[in-house]
Amino acid sequence: MVHMQIERWIYKDLRRELGEPQVLVLTGPRQVGKTTLLRALESAAREAGRRTRYFDLEQPADLAALTGGADDVMDALSRDTDLVFVDEFYYLENAGRFFKAIYDRGSTRTDQRVKIVASGSSSVEIHSHLAESLAGRTITYRVFPLSHDEYARWNSPSRPEFRDYLRFGGLPGLAHVDSEERKQRLLADYLATYLFRDIKGLIREENIRAFNHLLALLAQSQGQVVESSRLAGELGLSAPTVGNYLSILDQTYVNFLVPSYHTNLANELKKSRKTYLYDLGVRNGILKDFRAAEERDDIGAIHESYVFLTLRALLAPNMELRFWRTKRGEEVDFVFVKDRQPFPIEVKTHYDENVPPPGIRAFCRRYPRTTQTFTISAAARPTRIESTVTHSFLGFDDVARVLAIIAEGRRGR
Repeated sequence: MVHMQIERWIYKDLRRELGEPQVLVLTGPRQVGKTTLLRALESAAREAGRRTRYFDLEQPADLAALTGGADDVMDALSRDTDLVFVDEFYYLENAGRFFKAIYDRGSTRTDQRVKIVASGSSSVEIHSHLAESLAGRTITYRVFPLSHDEYARWNSPSRPEFRDYLRFGGLPGLAHVDSEERKQRLLADYLATYLFRDIKGLIREENIRAFNHLLALLAQSQGQVVESSRLAGELGLSAPTVGNYLSILDQTYVNFLVPSYHTNLANELKKSRKTYLYDLGVRNGILKDFRAAEERDDIGAIHESYVFLTLRALLAPNMELRFWRTKRGEEVDFVFVKDRQPFPIEVKTHYDENVPPPGIRAFCRRYPRTTQTFTISAAARPTRIESTVTHSFLGFDDVARVLAIIAEGRRGR
């Protein structure tokens, strides 16, 4: 049986999905553990007595097994099996049509029902292959790099300390690598082999250098408000072209664009966005800077990015992350929105007080129905209650508790 040495948050949800009829799709950047999850799911299904087939379509032999006429492909995918796993499914021509035919056949004849579990590394590919033919027949889960909390549950001498996680990030392929120099080389190879290669297939050849420059600018601007017009001026490209490139980075799961939180108040920023690359190690690889956070001028951006990436991986469909800033300069780093209710979050490298920072105060004045706020820094402090607002002060090792605290507060009202 395949065992994951590091337990992933998402795994239990995926296990439950094996009993549902919808086509299960795992998405996310390359090298974040999708294949490991698929192998573990297949092993669990076999252990439960279910028949399985597995195709890794980056392997020539597996791809060749799915060539030929439509009947041959259907037979290879669904003959004598209960579940079929297709890794990097978009290499299969007309994958959506085959998946639809298998799904629809199982809907009318339960004795021929075959569960499909597939993975892909780009929403562009997934949309082009599945969007129309499988509308209403899929459920999608996004896989992220390992979080520090996931690492913390790993009983191994290779488990990274927090300061090392901030340097090298959470790509699972680095988990067993002890040499810092080798980690840096592996990240450099990853950038050249996967990140730049995949993205280059989506842009014009003559703009590759400008695109690489854009990645460097985004790494330098991590956690800052970015505007397409300003980036365009630095890159020598048009604002629409830069906007298209930012969209490509979002659709290939490489970069997150975080919108602002606002109502209809005139002095709040409405169209601005902040930017975060999907992994701290990848960012440091682009910057070519692997110094410890405390030695760097961008330590605040590193801690803010860590909080964002931890929370982003935990979002459910009724949740989102935004930021808040006014034209007068009032701001909070993030607004965690659940069921349209906002919860402001401020990140501080060090914070020794037991009162909310000025940005939190300003947000609460602007949104007086706020019931819960969070200040996250190196050390936790006692919770403070003021009237109807609970102010929580969490350490960096407790970021994931934000969701539980919000849930507990809502149950208590």
